[in-house]
Amino acid sequence: MAEARDLFKEFKVQSVSEFFRRNAAMLGYTGKVRSLTTIIHEAVTNSLDACEEAGILPYIRVEIEELGKEHYKVIVEDNGPGIPEDYIPHVFGKMLAGTKAHRNIQSRGQQGIGISGAVMFAQITSGKATRVITSTGGDIVEAWVKIDVQKNEGKIVKKIKHPNPRGWRGTRIELEVKDVKYVRSKQGVYWYLKLTAIANPHAHIELIEPDGKLIVFPRSSDEIPEPPVEMKPHPKGVMTDDVYTMAHRSKRSSVRRFLVSEFSRISDKKIDELIKYIAALRLIKSEDRKDIREQLYERLVRGEVDAVLKSFGRKWKKVVEQVAKIMEKPPEKLTWHEAEEIVEAFKLMKFLAPPTHGLRPIGEENIEKGLKAILRPEFVTAITRPPKVYAGGIPFQVEVGLAYGGHITSSEVLRYANRVPLLFDAGSCVITSAVRSIDWKRYRIDSFDTAPLVVLVNVISVHVPYTSTGKQSIADIDEIYNEIRLALMDAARKLAFYLGGKFRRLYQVKRRKTLEKYLPEIARALHILTGEPEEKIKEYFLSLIESRIEIEEVSDVEAEATEA
Repeated sequence: MAEARDLFKEFKVQSVSEFFRRNAAMLGYTGKVRSLTTIIHEAVTNSLDACEEAGILPYIRVEIEELGKEHYKVIVEDNGPGIPEDYIPHVFGKMLAGTKAHRNIQSRGQQGIGISGAVMFAQITSGKATRVITSTGGDIVEAWVKIDVQKNEGKIVKKIKHPNPRGWRGTRIELEVKDVKYVRSKQGVYWYLKLTAIANPHAHIELIEPDGKLIVFPRSSDEIPEPPVEMKPHPKGVMTDDVYTMAHRSKRSSVRRFLVSEFSRISDKKIDELIKYIAALRLIKSEDRKDIREQLYERLVRGEVDAVLKSFGRKWKKVVEQVAKIMEKPPEKLTWHEAEEIVEAFKLMKFLAPPTHGLRPIGEENIEKGLKAILRPEFVTAITRPPKVYAGGIPFQVEVGLAYGGHITSSEVLRYANRVPLLFDAGSCVITSAVRSIDWKRYRIDSFDTAPLVVLVNVISVHVPYTSTGKQSIADIDEIYNEIRLALMDAARKLAFYLGGKFRRLYQVKRRKTLEKYLPEIARALHILTGEPEEKIKEYFLSLIESRIEIEEVSDVEAEATEA
């Protein structure tokens, strides 16, 4: 039998970069087409976020140059604020690092591994460093970056500075990748950029395909989205580790001040209530009899905290005083057990819903602009639902757009999370299941699969619950599922109203033509019987047909408006 010491000779610690180098599929690098799209996705989302945060209308240029079989150079350039020279190795060479990962803020990226993952993929497939050209308005810095996967650090292998007489500002990255493929499929780069342009009508996006063809998705709105606002965490959406870690990083003077200042919906009055709940929980756990413990806990769930405390006689005051001391000590001295007690009490207490002012939807007008500009439908509508929360304290919002007819020839579901297109893993996404759950026949769509109908769904949140690190599908959470369905039904009612009017107009045109077809014979017969001129009889019947059809159209519209 082998000794434990011998077995542990092979024990090694691997860095985050090393882990993802071996498991690139977790970042979305699976398949030749998907891998290329993932690289473009990471670079473009970074460009959009940077431009919007700096208040700049994005101008993004993507160029794909074929160097050999399944061997490409990918170039992405933007007019963003640029990257300070010192941060270049951290941005492109260090995983789980960034300006967004640690903030409670709506953004396209959340994990701080996107663009560094693309650099690593280029490195492991071609062996080449990524070329970065950037300027914040001063000198232009040209750097070649590689990742030291053992240390999870970016290394600049070569750097050149150039004068910048025109004051250019922005970032351009060039990655050389192998084992990827450019095709114009619905999982490819062209389709990804097309969908990005729909959800970001303020962005001008250009694509140069490997054959040199230039495709432009022009800007259809000059309105820069307001930058999202960082939001404090809500008590209902935190775990023990969140409270413990935040407390130990806090510079506040006491646990009370820490909780009041670093969480939303917590006031001094709520802290007094929190003390009572923690004291009540301690007393309940000290009770020997299980049935009494369960009865008291149920009363606590119902909010009868004062009654529960008083049921323990005089000793409750002493326990409350002990708990109150926790709130007055420095937050860095909060123990794990005390953090657990705080979170357990949070779950029983009632709080106002979290603020949602930090969420930034696309907006109904901009969704319609994006769909009209790219898809050119005959009808378009959009719905933005009011913000809601899931998991008790994480705000989110749902938007839906419907485009029908015109240049659209088949049905399509366009899935987005924080304006980013989701191209893969549709089967496991809550958006797909919500769209499929709608009875479209109720909205004058006989068959969703064959209808010329495009459904756009955008879910925005400070924390989108993706099903995996690849960020291509949203988890099936009841609150999100229900909101998507409600938004779809609101938009579908508008579509049904439009289709009702369209079908009604077609029917009336057909009816008018039928009546007009027999009008000469009727006029002639009446002329013989009455002696009135044929033209006069024709004019009379034409005006009668027009007036009757007009009255019926108004009646139908009023009836359908009431129904909708």
